[in-house]
Amino acid sequence: MEPVLSVRDLRKVYPGKHKEFVAVDSISFDLYPGEILGLLGSNGAGKTTTIQMLLSTLKPTSGAIVYFGKDFFKHRSDILKKVVFASTYVSLPWMLTAAQNLEVFARLYGVPIKEIHPRMDVLLERFGILAKKKHPIAQFSAGQITRLMLVKAFMVNPEIVLLDEPTASLDPDVAQEVCQFVLEQKEQRGTSILFTSHNMSEVAEVCDRVLFLQNGKIIANDIPENLARSVSTCRMQLLVGDGMKRTVAIADKLSLAYKMEHRTIEFSLDETQIATFLTALAHAGVVYTNINIIQPTLEDYFLKMVESGRAEVIS
Repeated sequence: MEPVLSVRDLRKVYPGKHKEFVAVDSISFDLYPGEILGLLGSNGAGKTTTIQMLLSTLKPTSGAIVYFGKDFFKHRSDILKKVVFASTYVSLPWMLTAAQNLEVFARLYGVPIKEIHPRMDVLLERFGILAKKKHPIAQFSAGQITRLMLVKAFMVNPEIVLLDEPTASLDPDVAQEVCQFVLEQKEQRGTSILFTSHNMSEVAEVCDRVLFLQNGKIIANDIPENLARSVSTCRMQLLVGDGMKRTVAIADKLSLAYKMEHRTIEFSLDETQIATFLTALAHAGVVYTNINIIQPTLEDYFLKMVESGRAEVIS
């Protein structure tokens, strides 16, 4: 299967008085038809810079971007008819109504005039903002603007969508609806999506594959499950009936991180330490009425990588 987007050795360097700053450091990746590809990393990792170069709003220092087998810089206009961008952090002209904003955008993308309002109505209804269709953007809440940006992106039936934090500022139930909608677009239309988010459970739910950026470099490229499994540290929660002080003493002896709340104590420990720890608790006569072992998640992987990135910068 040929990729719909290929990035090769993409690099962005900003000059400085004493030292240049490398925002994106020779990254390469592919996005395939009908794939949802997560682009993760802490603030300053290079995600926004990468997206800006993929939209041609920022010129790369070097490297190649190829959409649908065509050089982006030679066929920019044709390519951008099939590529859209939606972000929580980009708004629309405030004095225009939702319908006016959407109509202008749809015309720019060549949507037939007779199809514009039927398309927008279906999506406005889907995201619960059809009643706001004739209201100016100035009257929209942050969450409503986010939903409107998604309507704007998908009403033109794009082949590739770059989604930057699409559920930020949304209530959990609406965020879940957005994730479901994104999955539907992939399944029903074969839309390819580059997806950034700081909600790791959301990324694990919708993304087929994840790229992790750190200090401008891609340090991981794998499915969410494999990235989570690469973290050996898990969490163990105990509801202690008798012996909290002895439990804490054992944790200190084994150098385990822990936090307590009433009779519940949670530990961070390596999977290989679980048997040793439980055996020590038994020998000490600790009584616990509930135990919960929480396997590593994508969020654990994210936090581990962010911490290692900070350590790398300090060193």
